Amino acid sequence: MRHLKPNPPIKQPPPHPLADDIRPGQSLELLKELHILTREGKLNQDSRRKLKQVYHLYQFIEKLLQELTPDGSVSAARQSPHKLPVDKQSAELTLADHGAGKSYLGFILYDLFFKQRTSGHIYGIETRTELVQKSQALAAKLGFDRMSFLNLTVADSAQSAQLPNRIDVVTALHACDTATDDAMAFGLQKQAHFMVLVPCCQAEVARVLTQHKALSLARTPLSELWRHPLHTREMGSQITNVLRCLYLEARGYQVTVTELVGWEHSMKNELIIARHTGHPKHAAAQRLRELLAEFGLSSLLELRYTGLPS
Repeated sequence: MRHLKPNPPIKQPPPHPLADDIRPGQSLELLKELHILTREGKLNQDSRRKLKQVYHLYQFIEKLLQELTPDGSVSAARQSPHKLPVDKQSAELTLADHGAGKSYLGFILYDLFFKQRTSGHIYGIETRTELVQKSQALAAKLGFDRMSFLNLTVADSAQSAQLPNRIDVVTALHACDTATDDAMAFGLQKQAHFMVLVPCCQAEVARVLTQHKALSLARTPLSELWRHPLHTREMGSQITNVLRCLYLEARGYQVTVTELVGWEHSMKNELIIARHTGHPKHAAAQRLRELLAEFGLSSLLELRYTGLPS
């Protein structure tokens, strides 16, 4: 009886050296153009940290985008009874990325999510002209024709005719100081379903705390928490984000606060995700007013926290 030799095992191709670092479907050419990968297709340690941070944020945003149907309205399974009206001028899914910088986030969002769909538009908003021009050129080179890059401040973008009346998702990754507040105001005006914010360099509250430090020290022992300049800066950042969360809740958003990535990757690590519910919280508005009064910050009420329910 003839014995058949077993077939030799099929050799599997070795895994791509970057398989653990780069998401499936990601364009390597895009990552090279963004200088995340070298021209030889290699990834250095600094770029690996940067890519990990953007991917981590992308995971949060992707889940929110998946809740939106192509016409920009919340899917029937998830929508609130107080669903925001759909503007006919903004029938497609729209996302505005404030403080876009080199637009790492915008390009990766487009490459992994928007490119696979027939509709949807990303607006990158940035004040540095040279970065806007480079992003415009790269989008044209890659054929990312549903990306627009606007040379505007966050505050000015809310009044710009270059943007639609409705924006579904608002992102602000490391928008410095009050630019995060401007992004929130933009999201409220544009009736955003979702806001995804990573605040950076919060200095406005710290400046106000410093101005009234002598009076505060005489008024309350709590002011010991910001008596020293370093503590003033840290307390200012903490108070700022607490006030922002209360404000969003007061204006009808459900707020989740988590960390973006590990502290070894970024010291500016707080991630605020706001989901529109249509239910303004009067208790949050009251707490916001009380905190402003307690910390001597009442001057910020009409500047930053308008439209509160009574």
